Amino acid sequence: MSNPLDPGEKRTVLVVDDTPDNLSLMSSLLRTEYRVKLAPSGERALKIASAEGKPDLILLDIMMPDMDGYEVLRRLRADRNTADIPVIFLTAMSATEDEKIGLDMGAVDYITKPISPATVMARVRNHIELKLARDFLQNQSRYLEQEVQKRTREIVAIQDITVRAIALLAETRDNETGNHLRRTQKYVKALAIHLQYHPRFASELSNEAIESLYKSAPLHDIGKVGIPDRILLKPGKLDDAEYEIMKTHTTLGHAALVHAEEEEGHEMPFLRYAKEITLCHQEKWDGTGYPMGLHGDAIPISARLMALADVYDALISKRVYKPSLTHEEASTIIYRGRGSHFDPDIVDAFAAIESQFRSIAIDFADDDGEAASEVFRMAIDLTNRHPVGSVS
Repeated sequence: MSNPLDPGEKRTVLVVDDTPDNLSLMSSLLRTEYRVKLAPSGERALKIASAEGKPDLILLDIMMPDMDGYEVLRRLRADRNTADIPVIFLTAMSATEDEKIGLDMGAVDYITKPISPATVMARVRNHIELKLARDFLQNQSRYLEQEVQKRTREIVAIQDITVRAIALLAETRDNETGNHLRRTQKYVKALAIHLQYHPRFASELSNEAIESLYKSAPLHDIGKVGIPDRILLKPGKLDDAEYEIMKTHTTLGHAALVHAEEEEGHEMPFLRYAKEITLCHQEKWDGTGYPMGLHGDAIPISARLMALADVYDALISKRVYKPSLTHEEASTIIYRGRGSHFDPDIVDAFAAIESQFRSIAIDFADDDGEAASEVFRMAIDLTNRHPVGSVS
């Protein structure tokens, strides 16, 4: 980045005065050190100031016909393109009250005529250097802000890719789930948006929270990685003992996320909903769910949303131990679970947006092998972002 205070680069001063002799005098004085632009009226000054190559500083007379210096300054400050140009009043109005008015309006300095050339040059130089220093700091600030935004976007992207890759790796162990991850996260988001202004949910379902819910939803079943193949891939209904083992996927997934935070040494906000959903998405409104038997509002909202989304998707999906149900059949079961399996208000939200659920199910119908191929794409993406041996 070049140094804007480089003394080898001439800066531009605009002199505004309705008297030709004064313009000639100021031009002769300033042109040895600056590029000088001249304006014989306030209207002309405004055009020059707003054009490309705007001046670094303006020397402005007050007493001019048609538009006085005060009005010129007011218009300069009102225009975002010229508001930051420093203005020095150069005037025969020498009363203290006149100077106060000028400075109060936003002039950076006030010089009275007849001028002292040394004083004018010193003040012009000082104010140009101050402006250049301020511009330099603003440019640095903008650059740093852009870098922070860029790094933040990269971190968020890496988080999103990592979350999805981990979730997909868990799903590839269950070869019948297909696009289950995509569908359930979209169901959750649709429900959350519908409930965003509901009195019971408004305080928790901000736009940021909904986005985090959407990103966290795919992790709900990561604990299945810890379930033995003989149970997870069993081509039939589980017996009681096997079902008890399957139920541990909630605590296994939650424990993995908690352990990751402990390794980092602090809680990670972006994992909050992932932990809630992973542990509690099998809890039921009436307290008969697992792993803790939570009841009603004791179940996190994130998990209550996922509970309905997960059950609906399981119902409409074909499994080796059951056929797929139609949307109407699945909806009937959801309604039947209102107040027992599911939060009543969430079921009501489902009823209001049934058509969205149907559309999501159609748009993201299962495609054999897609989950595995997406894991591969995620892995390639992560490798491209952070090659082996790179500094993260």
